[in-house]
Amino acid sequence: MTTVRLPLFPLNSALFPGLVLPLNIFEERYRAMMRELLKTPEDEPRRFAVVAIRDGHEVAPTSPGLPDQTAVPERGAAAGFGEDPLKAFYGVGCVADAATLRERPDGTFEVLATGTTRVRLLSVDASGPFLTAELEELPEEPGDEAGALAEGVLRSFRQYQKRLAGARERSLSTGADLPDEPSVVSYLVAAAMMLDIPTKQRLLQAPDTASRLRDELKLLRSETAIIRNLPSLPAAELTRGPTSLN
Repeated sequence: MTTVRLPLFPLNSALFPGLVLPLNIFEERYRAMMRELLKTPEDEPRRFAVVAIRDGHEVAPTSPGLPDQTAVPERGAAAGFGEDPLKAFYGVGCVADAATLRERPDGTFEVLATGTTRVRLLSVDASGPFLTAELEELPEEPGDEAGALAEGVLRSFRQYQKRLAGARERSLSTGADLPDEPSVVSYLVAAAMMLDIPTKQRLLQAPDTASRLRDELKLLRSETAIIRNLPSLPAAELTRGPTSLN
């Protein structure tokens, strides 16, 4: 079992390998994390782990809350995540490599990271200025019939895009824009679909690529049927997630 200890960045979303994650860092605990990452030599990856929040708040309260206006806001690395942060997060996350890490004059950070490897969360340490975690790297097994399943998922995904785009063909990605490697297909489609966090998390922690693709095929068919009679919606950008205001 290969384990690694990395800074831990909880988000209200799941990050998938190969997906781009833009971050706007303003909380002090995450500023401290980025300052530490800046110490990494330029020829080495600036890595941290992203986990989706199961129960807690992405941004800790900074002013008295309701109904008690005299309540003192939580402080520290685990603020907003309860007494046992490990229970506040989903058990599988993704390592992120910060390709762009820029500190602004006001001390906040602009970060552009890319998901690389899935990891299982083993323990969380809140004793420092930011959370760190012991993580087990998870291999990506292909499973049975991953190639054929990927072809089916791509066909269904194009139909899904078409429905979201209101059948405007010019807004669709062409075949050249989409990958054909099964694991890459599985992650990009999982990220691009408009799904809730528990469903995206289920896809992230699928035991193998084929299992993820089978699940996605069912989801694509059901979601396409649901939106068939809905008003036109903007198509999601395939390789980027929403900017996190951390």
